[in-house]
Order: sequence, then structure tokens, then C-alpha cells
Amino acid sequence: MHRGEDSPLHADEVPDVLLEMRGIGKSFPGIRALQQVTFSVRAGEVHGLVGENGAGKSTLMKILSGAYQADEGSITLNHERMQRTDPQAMIERGVAVIYQEFAQAPHLTVAENIFMNRPRRTRAGLVDWAGMAAEAARHMERLGFSVDPRRVIGELSVAQRQMVEIARAISRDARLIVLDEPSAVLGDAELEKLFGTIRALQRDGVSFIYISHRLKEVFDICQSVTVLRDGQLVASRPIEEWTTDSLIRSMVGREMGDYFPPRRPSFGDEVLRVEGLGRAGVLHDISFSLRAGEILGVCGLAGAGRSELLRAIVGADRLDRGSISLRGKPTRIDSPRKAISLGIGFAPEDRKTEGLFLDQTVKFNVTISKLKDYLRGFWLDVAREKQSVSEHVRRLGVKAPSIDEPVGNLSGGNQQKCVLAKQINARCEILLVDEPTRGVDVGAKREIYDLLVELTQAKGLAVLMVSSELPEIMGMCDRILVMREGRITAELPGGSATEEQIMTCATIH
Repeated sequence: MHRGEDSPLHADEVPDVLLEMRGIGKSFPGIRALQQVTFSVRAGEVHGLVGENGAGKSTLMKILSGAYQADEGSITLNHERMQRTDPQAMIERGVAVIYQEFAQAPHLTVAENIFMNRPRRTRAGLVDWAGMAAEAARHMERLGFSVDPRRVIGELSVAQRQMVEIARAISRDARLIVLDEPSAVLGDAELEKLFGTIRALQRDGVSFIYISHRLKEVFDICQSVTVLRDGQLVASRPIEEWTTDSLIRSMVGREMGDYFPPRRPSFGDEVLRVEGLGRAGVLHDISFSLRAGEILGVCGLAGAGRSELLRAIVGADRLDRGSISLRGKPTRIDSPRKAISLGIGFAPEDRKTEGLFLDQTVKFNVTISKLKDYLRGFWLDVAREKQSVSEHVRRLGVKAPSIDEPVGNLSGGNQQKCVLAKQINARCEILLVDEPTRGVDVGAKREIYDLLVELTQAKGLAVLMVSSELPEIMGMCDRILVMREGRITAELPGGSATEEQIMTCATIH
């Protein structure tokens, strides 16, 4: 057996081990979240941490950050066993955790965010605004990132705000930076810049723990990978000893077979046609059609107008010109409510802020768009609503304690299934999905793929799907529309298109 599979080397055996978490256990009421997990990271290494949602990754990192206390086990950092692991102590020891939801004050400047809670002061005891701006600029220059440190952070792009988080970490002399799904909101070009920053910091001896569901990124940037499943260590190996298939198998505990489900498409009549759609500075002369039973993919680089196209079709964003026809009849869609009434469902890119009410229950979220269907006069038929939601939850495999559980407590994959259940409950005939598997683990991805194929083949649903993952587009779609700068530059067959063709059309044509 490879020594790293279940017993990473001790810090005293390998001088360059920066972090070792040994025998970590953690329980919550009714849940064994972690069981005897051992995890180590070397200096200057990018170490991937992968597993399905609920595998224990977040719990392990919260223990590392000091947000949680382990029930058992030890943490050794720089060959020194940590006696206390509160957040401030770990920050002082050079550990920084950068979550998907940034801990930033959007109304403050870049410099103020970098030095939040620790402002630089002059000899007179006043805040040294100029000194903070100059030091912030130096940190960002080290990252190859140019932005005015006096600029309000709320005005920056997501990629720029992520760089500010990294700048804040290195301003604290962080030697170990945890990146939690860093690419979830980045395009390909922005991701390459992030990777360049990571590699530059590696050369300075900074280590990274890289958490991602996108396995291609793991192979692109990581030198080692650790897999967790059901709160236990499965394996920890150098990247050269992994393949995509072996990594998936370790994550899900079973053979995945073909990553994408087989399709036997049988197309019906045209259900949607858009002609000459335009919105100033965003969309330009967009035309295409969609048939019943078809999955039509839309891809392109970040900023190409993919999400904006879907939002325009459902009336979330206004159109300046063009026409939309449903089943051969011209129609005007001026709001998502109107789209739903016409049989068009929309699963937006940001499910947490636009697709779900996180504080509300699974039941509420699934039925809210068609709540009137459960009314008897002025009263809600609670029993009928419960039965309907329970059927959707069972059919989609939503894992939740009950349909009365707040949807915000569910994993990303189960939240996405609830978004889809809402559209199915609304009996839509056309489904627009934007990044359907973003932030979703590999097992839940396959379940979502299976669901989309079932809906198109058994129910005749027409799907218009936006994704930034080219393998997903090629593996799921019957046709592919490539966009660049708000225009469709190519239509390619889904079964034979290559990544090289798609990227050529997305960047050159």
C-alpha cells in the first residue's frame, strides 16, 4: 500500500512538512462528522482536498482555522504542536482561510479591507491612511494585481475581490492559505491569473489547501490530493498517482461508469425561437431555435453574455430589440413571473441569492412559484402540498431531514436539486439552467445529469443550458452555441465538437 494512503509522514520524518492534523475526530448531535482523519501539507505545496458534499472537508478546515474545536486528535504547525486553535491564534501562526463568501466590507476601500481590525497608525496615534494605501499597493503588486488601494471594494469584480482576500492573507505573513472553491465565480481567464498568483507565492514557500469540485483544476494546480468520504480519510497521494477515474471512484465509493449518462434524443416540434435579440453593450443579434426533447448548450468565456442571454429570455433583464416565439407564436416576456406562466422555468447561476429562499423550508421553496395550484378557495391544501413536495424530493433524491428543513442547511447539490424541483413543480416545458452543477460534488453532478436526460427523453422537456465547464457542455448537449462578446460565433454538434474548436470560436471568431 502507498504509505500516503492512510498514514501521511510524521513531521519529524519529513523536514518540509508545514502542517499535520493527526487523528482528528469531530461529532455533532447525531452526526459523526470526522473520524480519525490524518492530513498533512508540505511547505510550498498546493494540496487538493476533495470529496462529495458532506464528506467533512469544511469541518476539517474549520478545525484548522480554530472556528471549531476537535473532539480528538492534534494539530502540528511548523513542527510545533498547537495547544489552542482559536481563530486569532491560527491567524497569528500564519493560517488564512478564504471562503467562497468573502469576509469583506463592500463600502470600505481595498486598503481598509486588507488592514481590517489592525489599522496602521502614525506616531501620533492617528490612522496612517497613506501608509496603509502604500503597503496595500505593495502586497497587490507582489500578486501581479493592479488596482487603486483607495477604491471602494464593492466596485471591484469578483476576481479582483478574491485577490484582495489573498493580499490580506499575505499582509499577515500567511504561510498556509486555504482556498475554498476559489473558481466557483471565475471565468477561465481569471482562473489562469489566480493560478499564476498561486504559483508565484509557492516559489516564496507559501502552501495552499485547494478545495474544489472541478477535478480538472485539481490536476492543473495541485501536487498532492487527499480524499475524504463520509468523514473518513480514503487516500492521500501525489497527483501523479491519481487519474480522474480513480479520484472519482475514491470520492463516491463506487464506479461511475461513463461520467455522462447515455442519450437517445428524440426531438419534437420547435418550442422556442429567438430572432435578433439585442441589448445595448451586452447582446447583439442573437438568433436560434430549441426543440422539445433537446439539450442546447451555450458556452463562451466569462463576459461573453451567456447568463445575460438566459436572463433576457425570461424577462429578468430588458431587451432593446428582437423577438421571441413560443410554439410558433410570437410572445412578449417582461418578467420571470410571465415566463413561468408561459411554461418557461429558470434555474439561475447564483442559486443562493436568486434561486432559493435560504431561510425557508424545502417545501416552501419547491412550491412557491406555483402556490396557487395548492389553494382550495382561500385556504392552502397543506396535505396536498406536502404529498407533492415529498414526491419531488423522493424523485430527485434530495437528501434532507424533512421537507420542513430550511433549504440553507442543505448541501450545494441538494440545494440545486430543490431549484430544479421548483421548476418541475411549475410544470415548465422549457427549462433554462445556468451553471447547473456549479459547486456541486461529483456524485450529485451525475444525479443532476441523469435528471436532465430523463426530463428531456421521458417528458419532452426542452433545455437551454449555460456552463463554463466544456466537458459538461460536450457530454450533455445535442447542439452547442458558442458566444463571444455578446454574439453567437458558432453552432457546433454536441457529439463531435472538441474543446479546441470551442475555444477557437470563443476567442478568435
